Amino acid sequence: MCGITGIIVQKSGYGVRHDEIERMNDTLAHRGPDGQGVYVSPDGRAGLGHRRLAVIDTSPAGSEPISNEDGTVWLTFNGEIYNYRKLRSDLIFRGHYFKTQTDAEVIIHL
Repeated sequence: MCGITGIIVQKSGYGVRHDEIERMNDTLAHRGPDGQGVYVSPDGRAGLGHRRLAVIDTSPAGSEPISNEDGTVWLTFNGEIYNYRKLRSDLIFRGHYFKTQTDAEVIIHL
C-alpha cells in the first residue's frame, strides 16, 4: 500500500518546503519501496508527497504526485479505480490525452 503525505498552509508567512515533504515521505518508506515523489505548489501553500508501491503502470511515468497537462491540478492517490480502463477509453474518445496508464491520471481527467 502506498504512503501519502501532505501539508496545506492556511496562514500567510509560512511556506511549505520540499525537504519537509521529503522527511515525511521518509517515515513511510516501508509503505512504498518503489519510489517517491514530492510536489510543492508555486505559492508554497500546499505540498504533496507520495511513497510508491508500483502496481498499475510500473514505469516511471506512473509516479506520483501526478498533474494534468498544464500543471494546474495535482493528485496523489492510494487505491484502485476498478473500471478505470473503461473510463479512460471514454475520456480518450472525448479528446483527452494521457501520458500514463494509471488509474490516478483518470481521476485527474474526470
